[in-house]
Amino acid sequence: MAEGQKSAVTEYYLNHGEWPGNNSSAGVATSANIKGKYVEKVEVKNGVVTATMLSSGVNKEIQGKKLSLWAKRQDGSVKWFCGQPVTRTDAKAGTDEVTAATPDTDKINTKHLPSTAPTRKSTPN
Repeated sequence: MAEGQKSAVTEYYLNHGEWPGNNSSAGVATSANIKGKYVEKVEVKNGVVTATMLSSGVNKEIQGKKLSLWAKRQDGSVKWFCGQPVTRTDAKAGTDEVTAATPDTDKINTKHLPSTAPTRKSTPN
């Protein structure tokens, strides 16, 4: 589910020179309206796409856990990463750095990251 927001975030960045601040500015549905078999919601914040897993009806190891997709500029393009939840404090151009989100209890175990995830990471930088 979170993968689908990557192109919208990338396009916004390439057109505006900064990361989209939220789902609306990225041109995607509200976080509550992006749902899936395992996903409760998907939120875009300062260019970071974070999926929150359902709290019931899924494997106990992922219940309520989060994973993030985030991008960094690299040689004139955008490179995506996938891993435990992160935040970016500012959407402005030049702010690619992310930090680990809190609380720690929300972190999905990296073994549950999608096998198709771009550059899987357990740490944000």
